[in-house]
Amino acid sequence: MSQSINPVRVLVVGCGNMGSSHAKAYQLLADFEICGIVSTGNSKQVLNEKLGGGYALFDDYATALQTTRPDAVCISTYPDTHEAFAIMALEQGCHVFIEKPLADTVEGAERVVTAAQKAGKKVVVGYILRHHPSWAKFVEIAHDLGRPLVMRMNLNQQSHGTMWTVHRNLMKSLSPIVDCGVHYIDVMCQMTRSKPVQVNAIGARLTDEIPAGNYNYGQLQIRFDDGSVGWYEAGWGPMMSETAFFVKDVIGPKGCVSIVAKNAGAAGKSDDVDSHTKTESLRVHYATLDQNDQFTQADNWIDMQDEPDHQELCNREQRYFLSAIQNDLDLIDHLQDAVNSLRIAFACDESVRTGQPVLL
Repeated sequence: MSQSINPVRVLVVGCGNMGSSHAKAYQLLADFEICGIVSTGNSKQVLNEKLGGGYALFDDYATALQTTRPDAVCISTYPDTHEAFAIMALEQGCHVFIEKPLADTVEGAERVVTAAQKAGKKVVVGYILRHHPSWAKFVEIAHDLGRPLVMRMNLNQQSHGTMWTVHRNLMKSLSPIVDCGVHYIDVMCQMTRSKPVQVNAIGARLTDEIPAGNYNYGQLQIRFDDGSVGWYEAGWGPMMSETAFFVKDVIGPKGCVSIVAKNAGAAGKSDDVDSHTKTESLRVHYATLDQNDQFTQADNWIDMQDEPDHQELCNREQRYFLSAIQNDLDLIDHLQDAVNSLRIAFACDESVRTGQPVLL
């Protein structure tokens, strides 16, 4: 893509793990230009220094919007601000890149989609796994395993230090199976291409350090119209076990495919953000037996040569955002998928709280 005469001026809002990585991507990509950085605390000063300094810094988002008049806004704040911040940006005529989830309610997510359509602006949601070649291959292979599928996934995090602070703040508004689960629910929907019909979920509050109405461990189960089933498990906190915290496994009538991340899945790395997207290799197993009930094919190991780290994945997300703006990409399906995965995640949340299955 050739460089634009006028780069897209972007306001960076939120300077945590994701906000900082997106800001670095904007600095790396010539077609973007950071026009300001916003956070309520001192993280904006830290990020400003990491980027070499000289950027306009703001405590207040509304003031920053009015002052900088950006072309685009990158929202990487806590989920309870997403809806309001996105709609403010859209009403000012800005494109929006927003970290998942799109909002902290389904209705809020739908309001953001409506605002985007009304403004005629692009909204890209940070579904980082969609930009990972290994995860794309994982989904592709799942399509060849027959139906129904059994999808087994988790990401438990033995968080401590800074990451435990991040997780406690996230749990002021969302549970782990909503905040993190939307990624994997999205993957399951891509794999089955079938309508989810029912969810069941359980959860447990393992610490008094989070709000009384929330839980820091959850496990969800989804049943699809084609007979496929899937589960996802997420737990956050210093008490979490690192035994089998990284499971990414799909089984069908013709065999199975698994993400095998020996290094990223090693003990002590469960709350390392760079390990969460690591794949390293895919193991494909074929179920075909001969007349003696012996396997006719050995397992196939696919070592992925294109193994982007967390920063490169963020770079790829921002290249997609840039393409959406410059090439006027139709993002209707992208946004509907984001709303759909959030709707399923909140149905799971309802199941935890009521102790009952939820029909979709």
